[in-house]
Amino acid sequence: MSITVNCWQMIEPKAPFKQAQIEAELEPGQVLVKVAGCGVCHTDLGFLYHGVRTKKPMPLTLGHEISGKVVETHPDDTSDLKGKKVVIPAVLPCGECLLCKSGRGNMCLSQIMPGNDLHGGFADHVVVPGKFLQPVSEDLLDKYKLRELSIVADAVTTPFQSIKRSGLKQGELAIFNGVGGIGGYGVQIAKAMGAKVVALDIDDSKLEKMRSLGADQVLNVKDLNIKEIKKTVKGMAKELGAPAVMWKIFETSGSRAGQETAFALLNFGGTVAFIGFTMEKLNIRLSNLMAFDATAFGNWGCLPEYYQDVLQMITEGKINVRDCIEEFPMSQINDVFAKAHKGELERRAVMVPDW
Repeated sequence: MSITVNCWQMIEPKAPFKQAQIEAELEPGQVLVKVAGCGVCHTDLGFLYHGVRTKKPMPLTLGHEISGKVVETHPDDTSDLKGKKVVIPAVLPCGECLLCKSGRGNMCLSQIMPGNDLHGGFADHVVVPGKFLQPVSEDLLDKYKLRELSIVADAVTTPFQSIKRSGLKQGELAIFNGVGGIGGYGVQIAKAMGAKVVALDIDDSKLEKMRSLGADQVLNVKDLNIKEIKKTVKGMAKELGAPAVMWKIFETSGSRAGQETAFALLNFGGTVAFIGFTMEKLNIRLSNLMAFDATAFGNWGCLPEYYQDVLQMITEGKINVRDCIEEFPMSQINDVFAKAHKGELERRAVMVPDW
């Protein structure tokens, strides 16, 4: 069965998206999802503006934060997915390889990422593997529109996995460096898990929003050097009654300065997680990991098995999605990307099909 998909495609780096129609076929194991919404991620900006290569050659439809309704399945499909409202994980593993069976399926070498390995969600429909799609409960849909939940596919689940992997415990200090998107949801998740939370950014408006969403302390680091930041955060930890050691630091700005700051904040028994992405390189003293007996790790996406925990937290009101997003019609995609690239958006953009 041939399917005509309306979409906005990246033709070449740094060029405006072009509206297009493509023909798609459902292969065994694949489903057709009518897109409700698709979030704009920092990774999408990397593909368009910063030379990050996509696995599928251009022209390519970007977009990996997708929610929608399964409207068609392959004739051989025996699942009950048709008609289900779902969130599509940004990373779809095979479930069978050594990495998957070792609990590292988010790094599956056969993974499928919409908007990278195949056409993504800046379209009216998307064809994806049906395995691991995450149904959305009616209880949650009573509180949120399906399109509002698109950003769960990355912006919410990625920090959730990072926090789980860090071993963050109640009463410990969690520091989020960069709170415009992923970091903002990380603040909420860490707070819901009982941590003392400090938010760092260079934008006062974002920091004030973090206060309302659970941050115990905020700090604008724009005009501070590393030494001043460390001293101030140490004072905040003391004021909050948090330990002076074993800090959990989450780098979510995706900038060179942010990565340098996050690594510099490592202390005895501390952990730093690099979640934001940049093509820039930096000089760091890796011996700090030895001297502090500290841990540094990177995080790519989120295991599908964590999604229902995140959706439940949203249902219970522990994570506020709505106040951190702004919806735009898909036809405004070029304007939205330009503003996102310039840092002019205060909330994470969700593109909504308007064909």
